[in-house]
Amino acid sequence: MQRFNALLNQPELTMLKARTQETQTAQKIWEAIAPDNLAQLSHASSIKNQQFTVIANNNAVAAKIKLFIPSLLIKLEKQGCEVTAIRVKVQVKSTPPTKTKTIKKLSAHAASNLNQLAEKISGTALGDALTRLAKKAD
Repeated sequence: MQRFNALLNQPELTMLKARTQETQTAQKIWEAIAPDNLAQLSHASSIKNQQFTVIANNNAVAAKIKLFIPSLLIKLEKQGCEVTAIRVKVQVKSTPPTKTKTIKKLSAHAASNLNQLAEKISGTALGDALTRLAKKAD
């Protein structure tokens, strides 16, 4: 047990704990002052040397945050933070979330209309394409 306690009291781990607590504090402040849409697309990194550092997910979010810097500084002052500047960095995520494609199907009415049109122009490339499209109905 003494070995385990000695491991927990190492200076590197103590510094890591302090850094984590500092980041969590900065994040709580950021969530309190930032507009909801920007808070979801960014996170606070640190508060050092009277400078608040924010990490944005992309350039568009960073630009929007930069537009809000004067009002954010006022909000930080009201929170009791001694911050004179907000620094915005961009950190792009390497794998953006994939969007699932929804498969759209034709209604029976639309399919019958396509079949009627395909019969009128049968023998053409467009007629054949309309026939294939009509087969994809529910």
